[in-house]
Amino acid sequence: MKSIMPLALIFTLFSFVFSACEKDEGLLPKISFATGSDYTSSNATVAGGSSVKIGINASKSEDKDVLKKFDISQSVNGSSSTSIFNQDLTGDDQDSFSYDFTFTVPSNSGDVYELTFTVTNRDGLVNQVSLKLSIQ
Repeated sequence: MKSIMPLALIFTLFSFVFSACEKDEGLLPKISFATGSDYTSSNATVAGGSSVKIGINASKSEDKDVLKKFDISQSVNGSSSTSIFNQDLTGDDQDSFSYDFTFTVPSNSGDVYELTFTVTNRDGLVNQVSLKLSIQ
């Protein structure tokens, strides 16, 4: 009987510890383009030298998995992506975050710029949206 008590106590302790752990669904953070007449929110052909406004809206998908990072990267004509803007998110931005990015299009006719907007949550899960701007 004495040997059963310690085993029962250990089993109870393990049960308590594992049931107290939060279950994490592993959902990706949400991100989408802002839409409206002022925004470019899909692939487009634009005049060289013009200004394009791209907005994003991001939010957490789970209570505890707040947003931690935001990044904008650029690829020209299919080259490797390079980060052109990044920001650590704090405070209220960790629940929901909006950002307007104004991009002055270079004058290199025929070039294609792919812009990728990425948000990362506390668990390191990443979600992104991207669009291509073809220079005319």
